Amino acid sequence: MVNQLVAENLKHRPVRTLLSIVAIGIEVVLILTLVGLSRGMIDEAQRRARGVGADIWVRPPGTSVLSLSGASMPEKMIAYFASQPHVVVATGSIVQSAGTGLDNVQGIQIEHFEKMSGGFRYLEGGPFAGSEDLIVDERYASQNKLKVGSRWKVINREWRVGGIVEPGKLTRLFLPMNLVQDLTGNTGKISQIFIKLDDSKNTAEVVAAFKANPQLAGYGIFSIDEYTSLWSIDNLPAIKPFIFIVIFIAVTVGFIVVFLSMYTAVLERTREIGVLKSLGAQPGYILGILLREAGVLGLLGAVLGVIFSFGTRMLVARFAGAMLVQHIVPDWWPYTTALAVGGAMLGTLYPAWKAVRQDTLEALSYD
Repeated sequence: MVNQLVAENLKHRPVRTLLSIVAIGIEVVLILTLVGLSRGMIDEAQRRARGVGADIWVRPPGTSVLSLSGASMPEKMIAYFASQPHVVVATGSIVQSAGTGLDNVQGIQIEHFEKMSGGFRYLEGGPFAGSEDLIVDERYASQNKLKVGSRWKVINREWRVGGIVEPGKLTRLFLPMNLVQDLTGNTGKISQIFIKLDDSKNTAEVVAAFKANPQLAGYGIFSIDEYTSLWSIDNLPAIKPFIFIVIFIAVTVGFIVVFLSMYTAVLERTREIGVLKSLGAQPGYILGILLREAGVLGLLGAVLGVIFSFGTRMLVARFAGAMLVQHIVPDWWPYTTALAVGGAMLGTLYPAWKAVRQDTLEALSYD
């Protein structure tokens, strides 16, 4: 009986019900999209790092693992690492902002890089054929409508797209290392060094030997597993507070929408509430009806928000796939549902309290 009454009340005001559900859905999709983006970007960074094929990653002293711009390591260190026991190949790169969004360009020694990573898989074109050639990955090319032979501006200079490769190796834009060094005034300097061993089982031993070398004191020397583990939300200090702020804003918006909706609904149903009271309905009965309505709105809004999150992933892939990656995060669905339902019920408490305190005679005479 109560459930039927709740359903009829929601159906009686379809526009308000729909708007409330959509608003709660937007609250949920904001949270799921943000969490999905943060997780997707971290997973993508880990995948690209592993795509290099290195067993050991070396970073300059005093630099953050998560900040790859700048060049402060002498290039001659590559030769030092290449000469050490168990090292099969060592190569480096210089990282520079591409000047377009979040993208960066990596200057690489392509022969050594391909030997380490197993080689690019070229979908169009091929390796650098001249001093003006740029290699881009498929996602970047697709988003920016680039083909082999297209002209593209990077580091304040136009380049010719010479090759389009399968994504998943280090970054999305590649240039010859010596050109990036010269253009940025970093001749003989690099940003990082990658080392591949004869057997990955020797990684811990080689890392320990490097760290014991006093000449390498201060350098960040990581196994690939250790390096990729640093790409996490816990190691990105701005991400967690940002997520909590967005969650707070989203829940607040949902709370306000449901509050206004239910407050107006209570005013419009003053006579109905008076009739229920005159028939002997207890305050708990009326409160239960209103809270159930809010719970249904919250639950339907959460379902809609989950569906919306698949849409936002498609939009991100379509319009920002070269910079952003969004994951679907099913493990967050229960949390967002609880937030949606809890926020909706919280927004209903005052209107419900107002309803149960109404005088029966005044409610019956309400026009």
